[in-house]
Amino acid sequence: MKNVLIINAHQEYPFAKGELNKEIAKRIGDYLQNMGYEIQTTSMKDNWNADSEVEKHVWADLIVLQSPTNWMGLPWSFKKYMDEVYTAGMFGQLSQNDGRAADSPKKNYGTGGLMHNTKYMLSLTFNAPEESFNDPDEYLFAGKSVDDLFFPQHMNFKFFGMKALPTFACFDVLKNPSIEHDFERLDEHLTDIFGK
Repeated sequence: MKNVLIINAHQEYPFAKGELNKEIAKRIGDYLQNMGYEIQTTSMKDNWNADSEVEKHVWADLIVLQSPTNWMGLPWSFKKYMDEVYTAGMFGQLSQNDGRAADSPKKNYGTGGLMHNTKYMLSLTFNAPEESFNDPDEYLFAGKSVDDLFFPQHMNFKFFGMKALPTFACFDVLKNPSIEHDFERLDEHLTDIFGK
């Protein structure tokens, strides 16, 4: 892996201007650049072009998605990005349709991906505390993990043949932040995956 696309999916809200997501994306880029990786970036604030974004995906050995969690999922602006970019790449660049054959239309849905040598990593920010996950006694997530919550996004990347690296998450970033500790954990997470 030497080519990295970092996507900042932040959607600005009155109570969340996106500074933390921007800083985490920057730190990931700086870390990987110092390791000798080539970096390209896209932000939902950019004026992006679907065909150019498909080319970035094809170029990348690793895609990092940095995103806040808005209403238990990704911001609408990134959903729009996926709708346009992934549709543009679906017929020969990112995938060869959905993988099914005309003579067997009930089998192999989702196996048409062409990005089998590409990995991806989710890096997420939450207002929810970490303790609200992985605990069956907690009301909302009822024992589910962060990756359970983001199962649809994992499937979107898997549809194109990509393979997951461990997810990174910052919790309680609005009501009870510990940002410096989060940055330390990010460095540890990146070191565990990519080395020093």
